[in-house]
Amino acid sequence: MDSRTDFPEGPQLRPQSLMFAFFGGHVLEEGPLCVYSGSVIEVLARAGVGEQAVRSTLTRMVNRGLLRRQREGRRMYFGLTPQATEILWNGKKRLWDTAAVNDDWDGTWTLLGFSLPESWQRQRHDLRSRLAWSGFGPLYSGLWIAPGDFDVSALVSELGLAAHVKIFHATADDATDIGLMIRDTWDLDGVGARYADFDKRWTDWLGSGSGSGSGSGSGDPLGTRLRLTSEWLQIIRTDPRLPARHLPAAWPARSAHDTFHRIAEQTGAPACRMADRLMETTPLRPS
Repeated sequence: MDSRTDFPEGPQLRPQSLMFAFFGGHVLEEGPLCVYSGSVIEVLARAGVGEQAVRSTLTRMVNRGLLRRQREGRRMYFGLTPQATEILWNGKKRLWDTAAVNDDWDGTWTLLGFSLPESWQRQRHDLRSRLAWSGFGPLYSGLWIAPGDFDVSALVSELGLAAHVKIFHATADDATDIGLMIRDTWDLDGVGARYADFDKRWTDWLGSGSGSGSGSGSGDPLGTRLRLTSEWLQIIRTDPRLPARHLPAAWPARSAHDTFHRIAEQTGAPACRMADRLMETTPLRPS
């Protein structure tokens, strides 16, 4: 199958992100299943990913412990590992259960301070990456903050850094200019621009007729939905969900959130029907 191109032009999406969107949307809740590699190739082609890129991504994800291979006769199938399952459930919650705009902030902050040996560059990178995904920003080099009361003890323990990290929950003093602190700690312009760009491109796409009717994207709701959810997750991963009352007026996340859910709702049922037709599966055997 030729790669599809009937989508709004946007940021480059990694094949692994689209793979996660596929497994998260069509495999995760169906039980412990494996999907035939040929089915994965056919589905990902609808999102613009070529066969060689799919095969390379499957191999890399197996090597990283995110997928399991399972041979059935002459065919190779791929299923989720416990690590990937946990990642996908977390992503699913962020996609569907968490609003892009934080209207419910109670004034509390979580502060995490750390001091790591200079030689621990990988551990420092892993910690900062996980903190950024969890909504933290660097107030100072070794002190990161996030709005709300977060339990990050599991994250710290998983990285093996509990002895090097201190966690506090607090409120800001009246003398603190929270708006200025937010602007100094997070790239608001960058986050806002990503939301605005997403909203404009997908709204224009809808207006062009590509997403009319069933929202199938010129007859391909599956490819549309994979790209939509992958791109949206890529954006919200950079958004710390800062308190709305301290953000600029007309913060674009609200409109972008509505656009995402409108197209997701339109493509949901037809995408599932198409995936069911394309997917050849087999039960995942216990490891």
